[in-house]
Amino acid sequence: MCAPQVRSGRPLAPLDAAERRRHKLRNALQSVLLLGGMVGLLAVCGWLLFGPDGVVGMALGAALALIFGPRLSPQMVLRLYAARPLAPEQLPAVFDALARLTERAGLERMPRIYYIRSSMLNAFSVGNREDAAIALTDGVLRRLDLRELAGVLAHEISHIRNRDLWLMSLADLTARLTRVMTLFGLGLVIVGLPLWLGGGGQPPGLLILLLLFAPQLTVLLQLALSRAREFEADLDAAGLTGDPAGLISALAKLERAQGGLWEQILMPGYRLPEPSLLRSHPPTGQRIARLRALYGQTAASGPAFAAAAPVGLAGPAIARQPHGRLLGHWL
Repeated sequence: MCAPQVRSGRPLAPLDAAERRRHKLRNALQSVLLLGGMVGLLAVCGWLLFGPDGVVGMALGAALALIFGPRLSPQMVLRLYAARPLAPEQLPAVFDALARLTERAGLERMPRIYYIRSSMLNAFSVGNREDAAIALTDGVLRRLDLRELAGVLAHEISHIRNRDLWLMSLADLTARLTRVMTLFGLGLVIVGLPLWLGGGGQPPGLLILLLLFAPQLTVLLQLALSRAREFEADLDAAGLTGDPAGLISALAKLERAQGGLWEQILMPGYRLPEPSLLRSHPPTGQRIARLRALYGQTAASGPAFAAAAPVGLAGPAIARQPHGRLLGHWL
């Protein structure tokens, strides 16, 4: 069993229960405020355009869309990336780690594991607590050892347990409704512009400003919400494994595999295979620094969750890079 990673000669220690509760409460409050800000912005757009009836109409429309709207099944998302399921006999150590993490997380059903033929180092989860899957690329299975991969699996399980995909779907729906409202409002402004220019009244300056900037504000709130959920998943993952250093080591490898500076500037997110709803991760260096700060540098209370052993993926490594497609998928 490998000892925890150290910094300044001292291993990272598990966060105590009181500190964990404090950070989880802060993350939950931040998520509520950010989502509330998006809903509030949508309500203001409805109010300025249609008055009180607009607010009621937006609330009713959002509720109906959330309840009866089409849901993208995990299998459909995985088909977009040509993912294929893995069997326990192919990666017994990985399935054993996933089973232990599932039990620790209190999930009734263990997520399925899917394999993506790409040399990139990435992983993502789809579905919900009752029907979930975790996709792993060839690169992540070959470059991470079992201990690091356990941290990655715990991070994805935390997303599933916390219903983050549903939460981000709600945020995405709110953002789409806001964009629809602003486009409709701008159409009304354009239609009424000749009347205002002919001396028929003053253009509603507040409404015009809101319609111009509401979509951008919604996007910023959505990105901030996603970053908050990523930090929460990191915290939960380290708690599930009891080994924050394993997750830190995995994040460091993922950071080194993200590509050069110019690629990150000119094509951000191009090499990332996760669904677009979760493609607004905070900087990896910031995630690592936060984990180190939260878990301190005192002596660890036990061994790492998994040994730093090879994962054991059979077959030749995939050398090709992902190729972009018109619809944003890659194979």
